[in-house]
Amino acid sequence: MTRLQRIIRIAWVFCRYRLDTFLPLNELPVPLKILFILAPWHLFPKPKTDRGDQLRVALEELGPVFVKFGQILSTRRDLLPDDMAESLTQLQDRVPPFPGATAQAIIERQLGASVGDLFRAFSREPMASASVAQVHAATLLDGRDVVVKVIRPGIERVINQDLSLMYLMAALLERYWSEGPRLHPVEVVADYDATIHDELDLKREAANASQLRRNFENSSLIYIPYIDWDYTRKSVLVMERIQGIPIADVAALRDAGVNLKVLAEKGVEIFFTQVFRDSFFHADMHPGNIFVDATNPADPKYIAIDFGIVGTLAPDDQSYLARNLLAFFRRDYRQVAELHIQSGWVPPDTRVNEFEAAIRTVCEPIFEKPLKDISFGHFLLGLFQTARRFNMEVQPQLVLLQKTLLNVEGLGRQLYPDLDLWSTAQPFLENWMRGRVGPAGLLKSLKSHLPDWIEQSPEMPQLVHDALLQLRHSGPSDSASRQAIELLRESRKRADRRWRRSIAALALVGVAWLSIDHDLASLAQSVPAHGWVLLAGAAWLVAGIGRKH
Repeated sequence: MTRLQRIIRIAWVFCRYRLDTFLPLNELPVPLKILFILAPWHLFPKPKTDRGDQLRVALEELGPVFVKFGQILSTRRDLLPDDMAESLTQLQDRVPPFPGATAQAIIERQLGASVGDLFRAFSREPMASASVAQVHAATLLDGRDVVVKVIRPGIERVINQDLSLMYLMAALLERYWSEGPRLHPVEVVADYDATIHDELDLKREAANASQLRRNFENSSLIYIPYIDWDYTRKSVLVMERIQGIPIADVAALRDAGVNLKVLAEKGVEIFFTQVFRDSFFHADMHPGNIFVDATNPADPKYIAIDFGIVGTLAPDDQSYLARNLLAFFRRDYRQVAELHIQSGWVPPDTRVNEFEAAIRTVCEPIFEKPLKDISFGHFLLGLFQTARRFNMEVQPQLVLLQKTLLNVEGLGRQLYPDLDLWSTAQPFLENWMRGRVGPAGLLKSLKSHLPDWIEQSPEMPQLVHDALLQLRHSGPSDSASRQAIELLRESRKRADRRWRRSIAALALVGVAWLSIDHDLASLAQSVPAHGWVLLAGAAWLVAGIGRKH
């Protein structure tokens, strides 16, 4: 019944604001075209407001899930006409507020004291209002200026209604649409479910902000405001009040003399730093959440707020993604195709040559072009067609990253359309890969894993023994199984010797590393790569003496 009510509500808003006028009827199949022509929304008069406001107000009425969608669209000047995109920017911080008295009551209930006892000054008039929360200006008793963020009352119920409907539609798509299994719609909705519910817990947002602040402490790229944990609860967050120019106000940035090229390049660097250095990235970087510190216009600095949605990547996804991007930047489409197969993003029986040719056809036209000359809509269409042709599966764990990349690329278009995204990103990725696979990266990995390897080494022979016993007691019924047991028995001694040699080699290298009072960078420079190999080889041979049988 709840789902049915929500469907009726969505249909009512769709009809009331005549959103059918945005559909490309001429491009629809004939059956759908007839259905839309006969649909009941034609009984409603067309709104007199312009189409941008028409779409914005409809999204506001439908709630936070639809507002989030509108926020993403607002940065896509290449996908929407300017007037519509401009109207949707109002979704970033000018969603209709709820009463200040209600906000004050929530604050007092959460913090257990009156606003007069908590703050020297508190403004009931909200500074900004978004789909999930709104913020009020305040001054702490010690004189610090802060903002107080308050979750909208009743918002969780609305979100749960939308999510329930999304789960239903995703399940139907996955079951009855031929493309459903490849697109994993249920998993995508589940990831969004976790993300949006995390955004409703302001203590989690405060923790995210604290982590990002540590990651970029004393950075010239971005500033993260401090969190006042004494005044932070599940539905209330108190944070340093920042001063800056909204990133979407390009005219104000120009008036302040801000170097927009530097600003755009820094935005790209921030994105790749968060994703690859930290594996912890701000995933809600729409213009309403980004400001600019123009104190030094020649070297401007970003200021970020609203940390309810952050993303992380598993090491495997991080590595595959970096290698894919580097191969893409170098136009090594063969490696891009092979990496997609290795990672399981396309079926293992995919013909590499055909897949390579398809990727080249889509990607080659966008190289050596600034953002302003790239038709992102055509590029996406080509990617979708390639994905469908080669049965490429959607990776739900990367959806949040892709959304963030859309925001970053959209901001780049607004700030500096001549930005060369490729030359800006490639050096960063190359340096990151060198640090990951070079001597410094090897030593860092060794320092991290050596204690676990040493701790687990005594258990390895016993684990092999237990596996043999399990196979024996399972009663192998064919010669292949018996042969496998014999091979395991024969390899047990060799595995034992190799394991002990490996541990000895790693231990020797580790001791050598610990004995040198230098940081990783100076150590990597002081010892040539072949020196480490020779040292490990010597330890390997020494550990094998007396264990030939």
